[in-house]
Amino acid sequence: MDEETPPFDRLVNQAWPAPHRVDAEGWIYRHAGGVTKRANSVLPLGERRDLSRAVDEAEDFYAGLGLPCVFSVGAQAPPGLDPELARRGYRRADPTLVMTAPLAEQAGGVPQGTEVRDSPSEPWLRTWWGVDGGRHPEGGRVPAREWAERILGGVRAGYASAGAGAAVGRGVPQGDWLGIYCMAVDPGARRRGLGRSVLRALLAWGRDTGASSAYLVVTMTNAGARALYEGEGFGVAGGYHYRIAP
Repeated sequence: MDEETPPFDRLVNQAWPAPHRVDAEGWIYRHAGGVTKRANSVLPLGERRDLSRAVDEAEDFYAGLGLPCVFSVGAQAPPGLDPELARRGYRRADPTLVMTAPLAEQAGGVPQGTEVRDSPSEPWLRTWWGVDGGRHPEGGRVPAREWAERILGGVRAGYASAGAGAAVGRGVPQGDWLGIYCMAVDPGARRRGLGRSVLRALLAWGRDTGASSAYLVVTMTNAGARALYEGEGFGVAGGYHYRIAP
């Protein structure tokens, strides 16, 4: 990775913090009751002396939790890791783009009809979980949404909404950067520009917190979201994908 390229692997990890994590010689084992792959995967930051053994140890850790072993493979992963996981039969999943935009080029303040709060309201949570929560089946002693709320509350963030809570998003200030997360629009309220209003509200809020650039992550297959972000000045700056144990 170029020295001037921001460490997006680390920024994303910090902005979406798993409630439980273990540092294993620079690799981070993340656990959040199975809620989101990001918070329940290995973040392999840097080389390990014995790569095969390092993968074995990660597999043992997640087996002890009753969860599949998942790796997030980004720019800071060891070059030999992806081939090693492929050799073991790990499935490649969810190729994801990191997109960035300079906030200096974003004009205007918070759009009319939107608001940004310092904590998620119940309508905010209901909309986001209604769109995203179906991917996270219940299981274990802690309800899935409770795990999600623990992740959301792990760092300072702004919670934007529009259309009486029908569209929501989350902004995480990280120094010069603002991370955009949890963009969701209720299916019955789509194609009304509410997602764009939420995004612009978060960008305006981010400028007010001192950020000079914004980043977000979006799966390559989400053409609609990508078109929205490109229309607001975001361009591709990097990416990552997951590897899931067979």
